[in-house]
Amino acid sequence: MTKILLVEDDKTIVLSLSEFLKMEGFEVKSRSGQSDALALLHEERFDLALLDLSLSEGNGFALCAAIKKEYDLPVIFLTASGDEYSTVAGFDLGADDYIPKPFRPRELVSRIKNVLRRQSGSNAVRLGDVTVDTVKGAAFKNGRDLCLSALEYRLLLVFLNNRGIVLTRGKLLEAIWDVAGDFVNDNTLTVYIKRLREKVEDDPKEPQIIKTVRGIGYKVD
Repeated sequence: MTKILLVEDDKTIVLSLSEFLKMEGFEVKSRSGQSDALALLHEERFDLALLDLSLSEGNGFALCAAIKKEYDLPVIFLTASGDEYSTVAGFDLGADDYIPKPFRPRELVSRIKNVLRRQSGSNAVRLGDVTVDTVKGAAFKNGRDLCLSALEYRLLLVFLNNRGIVLTRGKLLEAIWDVAGDFVNDNTLTVYIKRLREKVEDDPKEPQIIKTVRGIGYKVD
């Protein structure tokens, strides 16, 4: 599920927009100030940020600059400041779209999806502090090459291509069998998931990326 950070000072807009986006299938978390928004970004992974310029603390321009520098996250401005200077300044800071208020909710959803489509065209896919370069066929953690084997990399790609979906062990076995070149049994799968976790997780004993769904399988959010 696409996860959106909404940074908006107007509680009425936060409530109505959050409810609408949830009905459209998005997960939304909101904050009203710059510091609180950055603190939440440090704790959780988001797919996109919706920012107003006028915040209870800080401002949207500064927050956009920080998000682009630290998290490289798509940003859409939603603001009453629709003058040319503000619009140009927003795009100069790296904003992916700029929508003046009042806006039509369904148009916003269309623009969100458009920005996410453009973003997905990138060769790099992020999972927390792990980056997967699908062109190089390599994965990096904090810039360090994880040196994945072919089977480990294939397993990671399967999880990436099914984010938010619980995968049974049977489905995983089907997906990686052709890469191994011979039969991959259940014990082998257990070994490779353990090896992959040791490389991508901060603490493999408490995995935050490849999560176990008891009695069913595994999931990557």
